[in-house]
Amino acid sequence: MQSIFGTDGIRGKFNEFITYDFAKKVGYALGKSLKKEAPILIGRDPRDSGYIILDAIKTGLNLANKTIIDVGICPTPAVPFLIKRFGCSSGIMISASHNPPEYNGIKIFDQNGKKLKKIYEKNLEQAIQEKIPLDTSSNNIKENIKNPSLLQFYEDSLINSMGNENLDGIKIILDTCHGSATSCAEKIFKKFGANIKVINSKADGLKINVKCGSTCLDPIKKAVQANSADIGFSFDGDADRVIGIDSEGNILDGDHILFLWGRELMLEKRLKNNILISTSMANLGFENSWIELGGILHRTEVGDKFIYEEIINKKAYLGGEQSGHILSKINDFCGDGILTAIQISRYCKKKNITLKNWLKTSFSAFPQELTNIPLPHKINSSILKSIDETIEKTLSSIAEPCRIFVRPSGTEPFLRVLVEAENKMLVKNCSIQITKKIENLIKHYNFFINCFIYCKLL
Repeated sequence: MQSIFGTDGIRGKFNEFITYDFAKKVGYALGKSLKKEAPILIGRDPRDSGYIILDAIKTGLNLANKTIIDVGICPTPAVPFLIKRFGCSSGIMISASHNPPEYNGIKIFDQNGKKLKKIYEKNLEQAIQEKIPLDTSSNNIKENIKNPSLLQFYEDSLINSMGNENLDGIKIILDTCHGSATSCAEKIFKKFGANIKVINSKADGLKINVKCGSTCLDPIKKAVQANSADIGFSFDGDADRVIGIDSEGNILDGDHILFLWGRELMLEKRLKNNILISTSMANLGFENSWIELGGILHRTEVGDKFIYEEIINKKAYLGGEQSGHILSKINDFCGDGILTAIQISRYCKKKNITLKNWLKTSFSAFPQELTNIPLPHKINSSILKSIDETIEKTLSSIAEPCRIFVRPSGTEPFLRVLVEAENKMLVKNCSIQITKKIENLIKHYNFFINCFIYCKLL
């Protein structure tokens, strides 16, 4: 059975997978698992369903005799920061990150502000799924504290990350995508003296990530051009990732951020063994260019917790994903889109270079094609084996170097199909070819599943 935990916590459509009762069980199971008596800190993004999930989790935690500190709408990285700052026993972020408004999620952090390890996820999942009635007999219910002012401590940490430097004279557009970044991004950048304009600037649970943010760059490109800005930064719903745009609309994704930031750290002799950590989705052009510089790139599974584990294992300084989720030593390796945007802007000011010209010194990316194939049902190991065999046959028929990478999404009901090669036409044709083959495999698998269900109903 597939785990309820994906690559970044628990996620699904509200009132389908994530219901009130389910969220209450999550709160209760988490509360019962914690030995430390300190409060649990909770933040959320602006989704309308966040209120309901928050109430459900609070109820479950209260039944487990736990105190809650509710900081309200905030970026995800604020939660682990505040957990450590105030010695909390755990923390929860209610967010579906870059997903559409109808989704929501529950990200859980331990007392050190880290994502849960697999063994803890497994134990917590078992407790959530046990059909044991919640203990409602306790009359020692702890208090719930609402304290949004705590967010100021997180904001101060970002401001302090700049030291005595400033961003005077830089014109920056921020797309806060009606999400968590609306809580503080504009205020922080204005503190640095930057000329700031914000689009999609109001927290709105029905508009979060809708045709805006890091997964839809058209609004930020138009705004940068219309305002003759130097840089644009587009955040996702919970502001733990960011994508940059230069003055000509060129994209600064996570691979380019790692390459450019990593190269500066290499020159500053601050990058131990010149190691960067990324995932299987990282561009081959990035890897090849980094190796040419004398660097080492280690790849992990997709997901920031896997990147974090490898960072600790390799004693690295910097890692991240192509999606713009970057982990650095500055904040103890917690993915933070606002911090990343600050650091990119800082280097531009420090080097007296525009992002456009800095980006020109980055690597030449190999063409990539990423296709999402809908998954009506969860797929098992046998269908994955058939997909692997199909990939091997397809690659064996191609004379030029080519990479095909397929994985089930950990956040949405899709199969991600990535095709990459130096030849752009090869990428396009191969992507069409492999996608059709995999779609047919899934279609036959779904037909079998439906027939099996029908036979059982007869």
